[in-house]
Amino acid sequence: MTVPPAASRYERSESTRVAIMDAAERLYAEEGLFAVSNRQVSEAAGQGNNAAVGYHFGTKADLVRAIVRRHTDSVEERRIAMVGRVRGSDDTRAWLACLVRPVTEHLDGLGVPTWFARFSVQVMADPVFRRIIVEEALSAPSLREIMHALDMRTRGIPDEVRRERGDMFRHLILNVCAERERNLAAGRPTLRGTWDEAATGLVDALHGLVLAPVSPSGGAAGSGA
Repeated sequence: MTVPPAASRYERSESTRVAIMDAAERLYAEEGLFAVSNRQVSEAAGQGNNAAVGYHFGTKADLVRAIVRRHTDSVEERRIAMVGRVRGSDDTRAWLACLVRPVTEHLDGLGVPTWFARFSVQVMADPVFRRIIVEEALSAPSLREIMHALDMRTRGIPDEVRRERGDMFRHLILNVCAERERNLAAGRPTLRGTWDEAATGLVDALHGLVLAPVSPSGGAAGSGA
C-alpha cells in the first residue's frame, strides 16, 4: 500500500519535531538554556538545516513550551487520578503524595537516562523562561486543588509562611529529582534505590516541612540582620 505524500510529509515532520525536542531537552538540561543555540539543537537532532528549530517551533520559548507540554500532560493525567482517590481525605501525607508521585512515576516510566527534571530546574532558574513552567505545569487544576487541601490543613500558619513553604515544596521536588536523574544518567550510586523509594523520602521531608512550627518572630516578610 502506498503512503499518501501528505501523510508521509506529516510523519517526517513529526519525526523531526521529536528529534529536535529530544536534543533540546538534553542540551538544555546539561548546559543551560542560554548556553545552547538553535543551531546546536538542530545539529544535535541530525538536521542539516540550521533553521530547523525556527521552522518547526518558532522561537526558543515555543520549543521550551513544547518540551514542557509533552511531559506535563502525562504528569497531570497521573495527578488527576491520584487526587480523585484521595479527595475528601484528611491525610496530609496522601495529599503530599499527589504532589510527588506523579512526577517520580513519570520519570521512572521514561527509563534511563532522562533529562526532564534537570531541564525543569534550568527553566525555573531562568527568569525569561520560568513563566512557561508556571503557566503549563504549576497552574494545573489538580495542583491547585492539592495546594488548597494542604492550606486547609495548615490554617494555623500565617499565609506568607504557607506561600513560602509552597515555594520550598517546588524547589525540593525538582532538585531532588534532578539530582537523582543526574546520578542515574552518570551511573553513580543514588541515595534511594528506586524512584518509588525516592518519592517516599520526598513525602516524608515535605510532611516535616508542612508541620514545622513557625518561629515566634512570625511571618516571612521581615528582613534578617
